[in-house]
Amino acid sequence: MKLKMKQTTAILGTSLLLMGVSSAALADEQDDAAKKWVTDEFSVSTLTPEQQMQEMMWFKEAAKEFKGMSINVASETIATHSYESKVLAQAFTEITGIQITHDLMQEGVVVEKLQTQMQSGRNIYDAYINDSDLIGTHFRYGKAVAISDMIANEAKGLTLPTLDLEDFIGLDFTTGPDGKLYQLPDQQFANLYWFRADWFEREDLKTQFKESYGYELGVPVNWSAYEDIADFFTNQVKTIDGERVYGHMDYGKKDPSLGWRFTDAWFSMAGAGDKGLPNGLPVDEWGIRVDGCRPVGSSVSRGGATNGPAAVYATTKYVQWLKDYAPPQAQGMTFSEAGPVPAQGNVAQQIFWYTAFTAGMTDKGLPVVDEDGLPKWRMAPSPKGPYWEEGMKLGYQDTGAWTFLKSTPEKRRLAAWLYAQFTVSKTVSLKKTLVGLTPIRESDINSQAMTDVAPQLGGLVEFYRSPARKQWTPTGTNVPDYPKLAQLWWQYIAEAASGEKTPQEALDGLAAAQDKVMNRLERANAQGECGPKLNKPRDPNYWLSQPGAPKPKLSNEKPQGETIAYKELLKQWDAVPN
Repeated sequence: MKLKMKQTTAILGTSLLLMGVSSAALADEQDDAAKKWVTDEFSVSTLTPEQQMQEMMWFKEAAKEFKGMSINVASETIATHSYESKVLAQAFTEITGIQITHDLMQEGVVVEKLQTQMQSGRNIYDAYINDSDLIGTHFRYGKAVAISDMIANEAKGLTLPTLDLEDFIGLDFTTGPDGKLYQLPDQQFANLYWFRADWFEREDLKTQFKESYGYELGVPVNWSAYEDIADFFTNQVKTIDGERVYGHMDYGKKDPSLGWRFTDAWFSMAGAGDKGLPNGLPVDEWGIRVDGCRPVGSSVSRGGATNGPAAVYATTKYVQWLKDYAPPQAQGMTFSEAGPVPAQGNVAQQIFWYTAFTAGMTDKGLPVVDEDGLPKWRMAPSPKGPYWEEGMKLGYQDTGAWTFLKSTPEKRRLAAWLYAQFTVSKTVSLKKTLVGLTPIRESDINSQAMTDVAPQLGGLVEFYRSPARKQWTPTGTNVPDYPKLAQLWWQYIAEAASGEKTPQEALDGLAAAQDKVMNRLERANAQGECGPKLNKPRDPNYWLSQPGAPKPKLSNEKPQGETIAYKELLKQWDAVPN
């Protein structure tokens, strides 16, 4: 330990000389704090200790004019942000002298606070980590500061030289149609397929499945196979080791989280939108059509696809599978209640599963972890619905990103910008990734530390190292006002989930409600030249006969089921072109 401390002190001295700082500063409390944090908490990094100290000394020097200020930031409550709030905020304060209060709250509350600040012009928080799903909102309303503008102007001397924007994997998601960067990615997690690999490898179950369905039990490539596997475990296998098992898991309670279940991005998995990455153009996975940058409608009668045949198919399957193949209690669960259920050991697969749950699936003693502490489960690419075509997005990827509003006084905003950069700096980002499993940097993903931990994470590292990850994207720029439109989804989807209305009736209501909101935005002219300008309604058959979305109803929505062995799938995953 003494040797390590001597080495770190020598490194610190070298770093300070390189930074043009006197060696007498070694006695400074902030320098000691930086040395302590780099040596202890941030010892895992893609940077050398010397490079880490250079970054920390940059933050110390850049923060001098803000020293003693108290800054408030807000984010949703997930493991990554808890680490920032409890650990990184303290480290930043000790190194810079800027006091940070990093509040954690439910995602809906973050959006509510952000929306209130945008509408009132009153500074509530100095920065937010909010989903990049609001990119269409931010670039249209002009309330958010474009980060690319900030870096070029007022933050020119306050931008970390080693920030290395090209190293971030999610910048496409936070860039507006105008080419400007509006948000800085802070964490990312995808919505993938999850399954019990140990059950899928059992010879007795493989034999029984093939006898029943005529093909091999494996990772489902399409929704037909997913449905067959769900039926197999729920209605044929029924019990394993004396415990009742189910072939599917989901949730259906009327709750705001039911909206995420669809906007994150169920229709894209079925194939409802158009080709294009990160989002379909001209029709995206919400079913909203744009003409240039102007939203022109979500109803099929206006050229949208929110209530089109593919969306109706996707909603029908959601309702059917929840009722027929999931545990009975799933119908009354919310997102947060349903999330831990697969770890309890009685679910065979889940088509809609967030990698943010990975950490909670790896604890020793869980029924889904073996005696060596390795997962019995794996994650894989999502199966494709019958309307899906090559070149489309395949699923959702959450990207929580730093957002700064013009209503925040400039000095406070710049101090918060320093903290934001600290939380994503190469000094701390790898450790943060290992804690929260929400990677943002290519360099972290390809690090030896991630290679070492990969066997414990059930395919997470393999996914993020594959170019296939580009098929999983957040909500895009077609959505003109995420807070206003997102709140409609759960109310209408709940009508279908409860059986109160058919999927077609529920989606007709949703599409009409979205168009009504966009019509109000158009009349108010609140979003300038990229605001909505709705198409006039016309016979839906006109749009259904045009190329792309909305797509006409298929004569066969359940083609032959297709599966693939997990090892072969990983080979294909790696072969996806950049």
